[in-house]
Order: sequence, then structure tokens, then C-alpha cells
Amino acid sequence: MYIEKRKSGKKIKYYLTHSYREGGKTKKIRVYLGQNLSEKEIKAKEEKAKKTIQNQIEKLRTEVFDFILTKNQIEKINKLSDIKIRHLEKTDWKKFKEDFVYNTNAIEGSTIEQEEVNELIEEKPKTEDPEELETLGVAKAIEYIKKTKEELSIELIKKLHKICFDKSKSFAGKFRKKEVTIKSYKGEIIHRGVPAEKIKEFLEEMVNWYEGNKDKFKPLVLAGLIHNQFEHIHPFKDGNGRVGRLLLNFILLKNNYPPINIYLKDRQEYYRCLKEYSDNHKVKSTIEFLIKQYKKTEKKETTNSRKKK
Repeated sequence: MYIEKRKSGKKIKYYLTHSYREGGKTKKIRVYLGQNLSEKEIKAKEEKAKKTIQNQIEKLRTEVFDFILTKNQIEKINKLSDIKIRHLEKTDWKKFKEDFVYNTNAIEGSTIEQEEVNELIEEKPKTEDPEELETLGVAKAIEYIKKTKEELSIELIKKLHKICFDKSKSFAGKFRKKEVTIKSYKGEIIHRGVPAEKIKEFLEEMVNWYEGNKDKFKPLVLAGLIHNQFEHIHPFKDGNGRVGRLLLNFILLKNNYPPINIYLKDRQEYYRCLKEYSDNHKVKSTIEFLIKQYKKTEKKETTNSRKKK
């Protein structure tokens, strides 16, 4: 902030001015202090003017974890996420669940085929095979987020992990105690999760941010931001991808939006969007990706539903 002077005839008008950039353009916020002021008078009015400018700045921008979106950016990304909503019918939901369970596990390397997933969900056999147990666990978790009245919380996050991995992982529902890195198939480090001792702090910030800002964003944007931030934190030793995609759909369903399936064949684009968010705070590519996945989900589930009629 700085003092700006403007001559008007024999008078000098004084303003406290703040410059900022938005969309590649420089903009200014000015607060009029008065005319022909002495240094003492300027100082006396400056503090009150600073508070006025700070209040205006807060209205123009929103802190999103460790980056900022301006009001203009929020409006653009909300407009981008406008979609025609079509809720799933009972038969649609059944097919969505089967597809979601197959794809979300396959993205993480599960070798269970689509037909096997459907049989496992229908028959619920007694099994000790880890992949089969995780198939049944994720199926149970997707039903849980559909029915629960809970709000987003750290306890909900732990609960979803526990439901998914209770019978296959000894650390189900527990945050990791060590550092974790995510590597590509070439062995290159794609991302490092936040330090283990800061997991709770980061998750609390995420939950608090959600409660304080959920009315500013369209559900698709809100869900995408929470999903990406959760993956950035990576709080569990394993299973973060599946819990993150459950959280994505939890927020959509909570806000009366239909769920989204992220398909195995689109895995590389999905990873690219996560990396762009984590490295450069890019949100647009995630929203565009989710819209494409939403359209694929709607087309596939409703097409299957119509075929059965």
C-alpha cells in the first residue's frame, strides 16, 4: 500500500492505494483520505484506510489451503463447472457401484476383472484374498457415503479407510507414521505426501476450509478441490486414492449432485491433473477432467439402465 497524490487545481487530494494483478491486468483499490493534508493528518487517517482496503481485499479473494483464488477466478471456474444434473435411478446406482468399485481398485493395481467384481458384490462370499476383501470393502464404503448424514470430518476420513481395508490391511483407519512418496511406473517420484507429524494439522485445515468456503463454490469445484488436497496430503500408508475418490463422491452426493466414476483407461490424465494441482495449484484441468468423467458416467450408467428396460 502507498500514498497516492492527485492535483486538482490548487488542491492536492490524497489516497491510500493498493495495487494487485488479476487475469494479467493491474488493478487498484483506493481509499480517499482528504485534501491538502499534513503528514500528521495523513498518518492519522492511514490506519483506518488500511483496514478498509484489507476488508475489500478479503472480499476479492479466497485462500485455498496454500494458494489464493480471486473472486473473478472463482466465478470463472464455477461457470466452467455448470453441468446438467441427472440423478441416478435405483438400477443406475447398482451399475454405478459395480463400475466404481472395479475402476477405483483397478487404478490402484487390482487384478480382479469387471465380471468378478459384479459376482463378489452380489454373492459376498467368505474369502481371505486381499483383493477380493478390498472389492467388498469399497462396495460397502460407496453405499455408506450414499446413506450417511455425517459432515466432512477427520473421523469420517478414517472411517472410510477402515471400511475399505478393515480385513486386508493392519493399518486400516490409521494415519501413517512415516514419510511416503508416490512413484511412476518408471520409478520417478511424482509426489511426496506431507510430513507425517503434520497430517492431522493439514486435514484439520482442509475440513475447516470446507466448512468456511463451501457456499462459494459449485459442488463439482468443491469436490475437486477437496479430493486434490486430500491426495496432496496423502495421510495413509496405502489406500489414499480410493478414499480420495470416495470423498469426491461424498461431497457431490452431500450437495445433491450425482456421483462420478473415474475410469481406469483415463488414469494417466487423472494423475496429470493431480500433479498439476500439487505442483502448480492448477484447478481448471481437474474440473475439466471431472466434467468429462461425469459425462462418461452418465452415458454409461443410463445407457445400461435403458437396455435393461
